[in-house]
This record gives sequence, structure tokens and C-alpha cells, in this order.
Amino acid sequence: MKQISAVLFDIGNVFVRWDPRYLYEKLIADPVELDFFLTNVVTLAWHTEHDRGRPFAEGVRKLSAQFPEYEDLIQSFDTKWAETIGETITGTVDVLGALVAEGMPVYAITNFSAEKWPLFCKSYAFTDLFDGVVVSGEEKLVKPDPALFDIAIKRFGLVPEETFFIDDRFDNIRAAEKIGMQCHTFRDPATLKKDLWSRRFRHLSF
Repeated sequence: MKQISAVLFDIGNVFVRWDPRYLYEKLIADPVELDFFLTNVVTLAWHTEHDRGRPFAEGVRKLSAQFPEYEDLIQSFDTKWAETIGETITGTVDVLGALVAEGMPVYAITNFSAEKWPLFCKSYAFTDLFDGVVVSGEEKLVKPDPALFDIAIKRFGLVPEETFFIDDRFDNIRAAEKIGMQCHTFRDPATLKKDLWSRRFRHLSF
């Protein structure tokens, strides 16, 4: 195992909890209808197209034409998008701060709408700590596409075998492993800290 020379983070469900259910459980009282809506209307596949660069207005318009009875609720995904974000995972923010204090280069690669990313950064100060961020919506690519990882590698001068990548989704982890990165499937900050400890980061104070 090569010594780590950079750390590359995912954002959603690593630094903040994210789930459309956080928003829609406030708007749809019937649990059966809520499950139907999230399974068949506002789906992850539909939202991924925003992460790939599609404007929210276009996505909302197309989906509302398909499900006119849910037009107001679909529109809320845009107008109340901030409410899809849950709690900040403070333990991960602590890890980020410790790495920065150590002088370790830290970057992020995130599936995120180009429209919503600046708004997110204004609300979450930890984003200022990154040395650089690749935002999928700006690149018109989404993880686990290797091309998005290649952008990060070239832009930040990363050596894949010396890069420690952290993400909560296994498909993204597999993609990073295939290009040689050292990887951690995120579940909670305590497990991440243990993994960093095992990789010779024992001197860090979290």
C-alpha cells in the first residue's frame, strides 16, 4: 500500500445526509402515497439528470407533464431543494479539518447540480477547506463514470495509487478501485477514522 498523498471526498451522505424523503415527508402525509411518489415520480434516476447538468426547470417541466397531478410537489423539489438535506455529519467535518491542519491536500468529487452547488457552499463553510472540487453538473458527467474521475486526476495532479477516495456508494468505490485508488466505503465517521488510523494517520487528532 503506497503512502497517501491526497484525499478525495464525496459530499452527499459523507458530509451531510441527503434524501428527498426529508422534504416530501413534510408535504405528503399518507405514507403509502409518499412511498409511491418517491418510487415512481421523483426518483433518483430523474434527479441524477440534474447532477448530469440538466437545468431544474427543464426537469420539473418534463416530469410535471408526465405526472400533472403532482405538479406542485414536483416543483417543490426545485424551490425547496435545501430541505432535501438533513444533518451535517460533524465527525467527517472533523476529519477534513484534521487533514487540512496536517497539510494533506484534500479534494472533492461530487454528483451535484451545477445550479445548487453555489447555494450549498454558501450554507456549509466546510466546503471552503477543499483545495478543489469537481462538480458533476458542471462537467456533464456523473460518478461512477471513469471520465469524471479522470477530470479530477488531471485537474488536481492526483496519483491514483496515492489517493484515498471516500464515498458512500459501492458503485463509485468500484470505479475508483479500478483506476487504482485506495478506497473507503463510508458508513460513519468512527469507521472512517479507524481506516485512516490503519493507514498511518495515527498522529491526527480528530
